[in-house]
Amino acid sequence: MNSNDTHTSRQLTEHFFRNEYGKIVSVITRYIGTNNVETAEDIVQETLLKAVDHWQQHGIPENPQAWLYTAAKNRTLNILKRKKYQTQYESQYKQKNTHAELEDLQISEELISDQQLKMMFVCCYPSISENSQIALMLKILCGFSITEIASAFFTSTETINKRLVRGRKQLREANISFETSATAMDNLGIVLKTIYLLFNEGYSPSQQNKVIRYDLCLEAIRLAEILANNKTVKEKTEVYALLALMYLNAARFEARVEDGTLVEMHQQNRQKWNVSLINTGIHYLNQTTKNDIVSIYQILATISGHHCIAPSFEATNWEEILSLYDSLLVLQDTPMVRLNRSIPLAKVKGNQASIQELKVLENASDIGNHYLFHATLAEFYIQEKQSELAHRHLQEGISLSINKRDVELLEKKLKKLVPIQ
Repeated sequence: MNSNDTHTSRQLTEHFFRNEYGKIVSVITRYIGTNNVETAEDIVQETLLKAVDHWQQHGIPENPQAWLYTAAKNRTLNILKRKKYQTQYESQYKQKNTHAELEDLQISEELISDQQLKMMFVCCYPSISENSQIALMLKILCGFSITEIASAFFTSTETINKRLVRGRKQLREANISFETSATAMDNLGIVLKTIYLLFNEGYSPSQQNKVIRYDLCLEAIRLAEILANNKTVKEKTEVYALLALMYLNAARFEARVEDGTLVEMHQQNRQKWNVSLINTGIHYLNQTTKNDIVSIYQILATISGHHCIAPSFEATNWEEILSLYDSLLVLQDTPMVRLNRSIPLAKVKGNQASIQELKVLENASDIGNHYLFHATLAEFYIQEKQSELAHRHLQEGISLSINKRDVELLEKKLKKLVPIQ
């Protein structure tokens, strides 16, 4: 195998690691029990490592997905046969004839979807803390690294590792069955929150210095579609709202990147916005108006919808967007929401009104530790032609940025400033 084939094999394996990891873990866990989810993860990781070696030596198989599932299934059967594991799996082994079921296992998209839905609610079982629930979802179902999860939580890898250890311990102690998890719909909100975290990590990656990680965004949409299409989920208003939000944001992806550089909304070529995705987002948003439930996702999706249908940035209905942010504050009054609200506020009441509110916000919270705060404030000062203040906040934003993408954008603005005398 030449170097190009080796590179292609590794790329394909990495693709499957991200896209198939959670699927295979969910299927395997169904047969060896949620108390053995770490074993299921080990099986999948070993299968993927085996794939790297085998595909380099023998070439990529005609059906890579089937190869992975077959290899994972055989690895699981070998573990079940070992005497030292007989006691560990004894109850399931006798009650469900696990070994025979697994040997006869036929992989289908329906089976994978069903097992992943159940695994979502296993991870969100009531006895597991919310932080551990989200960490487990991102690790088990989405194949996130501990570093990526830490970035999503704005915390340390040590903290995330502790949450995963605690969550897995609670999974083992609860010994939750997939049948029980399917009825735990009270935790739908946690599942949706985790999916939204996943989408946000793709939309604005904290790792790899990428502008957009399309694979993560598509995975988030796929997981939400599982919820939307499954009959077990009875109340789907929030699911539809989250799907609307993700589709409407994804519609702007192509215009958001130019030559590998982030393009802000006011500079985007709206001809590049994906009309099909906008229509899909609007369709889901319309589904949320059939009852009186108002959610954070619905408000955010409506804001995104206003941006998508506006003929230009300046012609956007800023008054309505500001009103929507005011409604959002009732449900989620956070520094980041107030920071985002400052943009429509400036359009409606002027830059100085936003500057004053942001100064108050800085004194009342730790938002000043986030690069976006300084980037936003710098933009207002640029528009007000206050170069010295803009320069100061751009430099502060650069010092706080952890992603090369954000540093490059702020440095580009810094170079365009009128030199300070």
